Amino acid sequence: MKPEFDLVLAGGGLANGLIALRLAQLRPDVRVAIVESGPAIGGDHTWSSFGLDINEEQRRWTHPLFAHRWDCYSVRFPRHARTLAVGYGTTNSERLAAEVARSLPPDCILTEMPVVAITPTSVTLANQRVLTASGVIDGRGQKKTDSLDLRWQKFLGQEVELAADHGLDGPIIMDATVPQHDGYRFVYTLPYGPRHVLIEDTYFSDGRDLAPDLLRKHIADYAVQQGWDIVRVIREEAGILPLAIGGDIAKFLDEGTPGVARVGLAAGLFHPVTGYSFPDSVRMADMVAALPDFSSATIHRACRDHAIRVWNSRGMYRILNRMLFLAAQDEERRTILERFYEHPDDLVGRLYAANNRLTDWRRVFSGRPPIPPLRALGTLLRYELGFK
Repeated sequence: MKPEFDLVLAGGGLANGLIALRLAQLRPDVRVAIVESGPAIGGDHTWSSFGLDINEEQRRWTHPLFAHRWDCYSVRFPRHARTLAVGYGTTNSERLAAEVARSLPPDCILTEMPVVAITPTSVTLANQRVLTASGVIDGRGQKKTDSLDLRWQKFLGQEVELAADHGLDGPIIMDATVPQHDGYRFVYTLPYGPRHVLIEDTYFSDGRDLAPDLLRKHIADYAVQQGWDIVRVIREEAGILPLAIGGDIAKFLDEGTPGVARVGLAAGLFHPVTGYSFPDSVRMADMVAALPDFSSATIHRACRDHAIRVWNSRGMYRILNRMLFLAAQDEERRTILERFYEHPDDLVGRLYAANNRLTDWRRVFSGRPPIPPLRALGTLLRYELGFK
């Protein structure tokens, strides 16, 4: 019997949403279904990317998703502040859901429908309906694992309306002039309109725990310090994103259902240092859309090989994280990021794009050491020897 679909996307998050869009653009002949357990495709999230993160063609096809774009962004540290002439853009769940709805037939978008079982060629829903397909992709997010050594970027953000103009020309990606605790703390600010701004209290932390009431107070205090009067909270968003120290990517991928392709966080596809997942999801969507066929074997092999290749190419970023999370003490984490932002705009841009040159790493790890060299070297050696 012929399968009902060519491809079923289990999970309606960013990675599978982008795959659905790219296939609709390049392969409209492919019948795709996307299944989401929540009330809407994409959930309720904000995703951002830097100007060098994706190429021109990728910027073109993802353009309808971007709610806001800026030509520059700023950072603030105790000893210096600067504005970088590097573009920055933000999309959100609402835009993703709208584009998926525009691109796929209504009967191919299933929301509020949990997946209870999955195989390489079928997805069983909570109502016992079975969707059959030539191939299945699992994009339901990252599960708890012992195969990857992770730390966390965690945050709580509020979109707020202000009583007067905020006066910002662009985003403040890191304001690390705030008091430090629970790791490296900074405030992230996106100006959506003259009086409409997103403020996030953010941490690079060893633990996943969040204290929402405390973070809300931090946001309110920060607004007062900036001279902003909040008159209304429009929405609130909290998140915990993985940051990679090390791990066995092949073992991690094998933890999924045998023969089922994994994408997004479920495939370990995120920037090791920032936790950003939008650029990797765009590249994965391009890769899937270019496959010669959508059989389960072809999709599984291609997605697995891609995830392993990307992970293996980012070893230096995980070393940087070991310095940040394992070697640095107290406020030294902030010092490491502060020193990094002394480098030229193009070097910073390449690190965020996970596209650094060998000469970039020489510059990043040279000069005034932010932590004692012997401690740093000892930490790295102990990690390699298995003493974590």
